[in-house]
Amino acid sequence: MTPVRYHSVFEGIEHWGLALVFSSIVVGTDGSDTASEAVALAVQIARQNSARLHLVVGVHSSTAVAVPSGGASFSDPAGGPVLRKAAKSVLEGMAEAVEGLDVEIHTDVGNPADVIVRVADEVGADLIVVGSKGMQGKRRILGSVPNRVAHKAGCHVLVAKTT
Repeated sequence: MTPVRYHSVFEGIEHWGLALVFSSIVVGTDGSDTASEAVALAVQIARQNSARLHLVVGVHSSTAVAVPSGGASFSDPAGGPVLRKAAKSVLEGMAEAVEGLDVEIHTDVGNPADVIVRVADEVGADLIVVGSKGMQGKRRILGSVPNRVAHKAGCHVLVAKTT
């Protein structure tokens, strides 16, 4: 994040200040409709800041976890490769839909929150955007992805209202 001094004149009144400009934004997604809302917000912020956007999916290595991809679910008895391939496919589709921005995709095996934070650290992100799903009910107590990201991140975290 870079502070940028600005000067503007609105209705004859001069305004001076300091604006924060994000240069690298990470957004976590799982391909769901609610996560897509967080992605849309991250795209909007990236456009406003001319920032690089990083789309991230973290997949569990467990065979019981599924990754959504256009309504289909996948499981991976091998412990990750099939899930990563499905996640990469989801991210490639999202990246193709974003025009006019520098977009990179990242997939890794592990707890989704840990993967999001790790990627943010690796790329030097100054903002992480995640959806609010899981911040209510049982998952709030057990530990949701947004909660875990907010506590572990080394940069700003924006929790988009998606539920």
